[in-house]
Amino acid sequence: MEAPARPSVAAARRIVIKLGTRVVTYDDGRLALPRLFTVIEVAARLREEGRDVLIVSSGAVGLGMAALGFDGMPRELAERQACAAVGQTKLMGLYEEGFQRLGHVCGQVLLTRGDFEDRVRYLNLRSTLTTLLRGGVVPVINENDAVSTEELAYVEGESKRLFGDNDGLSALVAVKLEADLLVLLTDVEGVYDRDPRRHANARLLERLDAADAVEDAGGPGSGVGRGGMASKLAAASRVTRAGCHAVIASGHSPERLAELFAGGPVGTWLPSTGTLDGRRRWIALAAGARGSLSLDEGAVAALRRNGASLLAAGVHRVEGDFGPGDVVELLDPSGETVGRGIVHCDSETARKWCNGSPPEGVRNHEALVHRDHLVLEV
Repeated sequence: MEAPARPSVAAARRIVIKLGTRVVTYDDGRLALPRLFTVIEVAARLREEGRDVLIVSSGAVGLGMAALGFDGMPRELAERQACAAVGQTKLMGLYEEGFQRLGHVCGQVLLTRGDFEDRVRYLNLRSTLTTLLRGGVVPVINENDAVSTEELAYVEGESKRLFGDNDGLSALVAVKLEADLLVLLTDVEGVYDRDPRRHANARLLERLDAADAVEDAGGPGSGVGRGGMASKLAAASRVTRAGCHAVIASGHSPERLAELFAGGPVGTWLPSTGTLDGRRRWIALAAGARGSLSLDEGAVAALRRNGASLLAAGVHRVEGDFGPGDVVELLDPSGETVGRGIVHCDSETARKWCNGSPPEGVRNHEALVHRDHLVLEV
């Protein structure tokens, strides 16, 4: 038997599949049932092979728009939330019908920012999803647009969303659940060396080792979908850094998905580049930063070269309002992100400490951010 072209993909035991709006629906907004049911069939076969499957699905707002008679994305937040509420019910009904026909069970999971930023909720969510997977259930995940107050805010003709888009949400789920593979399904065959809509000679890349290596991958998504190739590359960069492989492929050719999961050369493969333990995954990728610490060159060098902790003496500016145990961004003298870490004290105390007045009982040589609680950019 011929060895798979991508053995790491073929060996993946826990898989997150993300379906974009332009996969779930046609250009005119109608539901693309053949595509959706084909993805469900593939997911069911993966479960029968003993693999864990989680689905992150867009499409709720678009389905709700059609049901409520909107011919374009409504500007009012309440109208968007109404579309999400109606559309999510319809979307989950289709997933339930599809999996039930094949003898499998799916379950709906709606998430908000707090589920990732608060570590207790983060761990509880992880436990819930793990329990579902252990019971053979396929979780179908989406952002909780119907009750959120910020995610669907209309800003300059676009949607300001909590996770950026469902690409970002799928990356967080993959990282959180220590998935082996994230598959991002879109309306193109994969990542090209340039935007295929503007360059007739654009070449499909079967493998991409650095997600930021393609500068002209494509523009923003449609008026209903909020993603685009740039957001998919950002999501892939997140997961590969955490030890998960990623594939960006076409959801318009779902008949090729079986080949993809067997390790065949379908779409663009972005191999894993590193590993992070669970706590560092949360610091680097799941938690929202509550502030920032601007470092001098000596502190940056100590972190990068010596694996040192961050001392208050190396910080020249403290921004934000944070408490002890919150995650903060670490910035170099030019303002570029060096990494992230859990800070020892609140922001007011940090400002005093960095000005030479450490908290009572703390000495200046003790860490403002301990090395065990920080993650550096690669």
